[in-house]
Amino acid sequence: QTVRALLNNNSTVTVLRSGLHAIFNEKSLDVTKNLFQEKFRNSKKRQKNIQLKCLKNFISSLTSSTDIRDLLSGLSSDLQTFVIKPSKSKEAFKKQASDFILKWNLLLSNVGKILTINRTDSFG
Repeated sequence: QTVRALLNNNSTVTVLRSGLHAIFNEKSLDVTKNLFQEKFRNSKKRQKNIQLKCLKNFISSLTSSTDIRDLLSGLSSDLQTFVIKPSKSKEAFKKQASDFILKWNLLLSNVGKILTINRTDSFG
């Protein structure tokens, strides 16, 4: 219910989106992005950063009129596209899912830390 109340407050959502966009514009997440880059001999095979794509999709769908179920549905759709469908076997799925969860938690922790330190207004 707390999230629903926040999503219904246009000024709170605007400030939160502004703070999240600023994190990307200021390149505050560069250190986090570098952690996600798996180094292969062939640089073309570097892992795409699906966690950042999911976060950007989440931010772009974040509006004051968005229902929490819609946000979760969008995230679920991204997981289906980037994690579940590409997995060829049960073992590949387990590896892909655990890798996603680990990096997603790291990303959200860093976003929360950056917002806490640099963008306290984003917390309403």
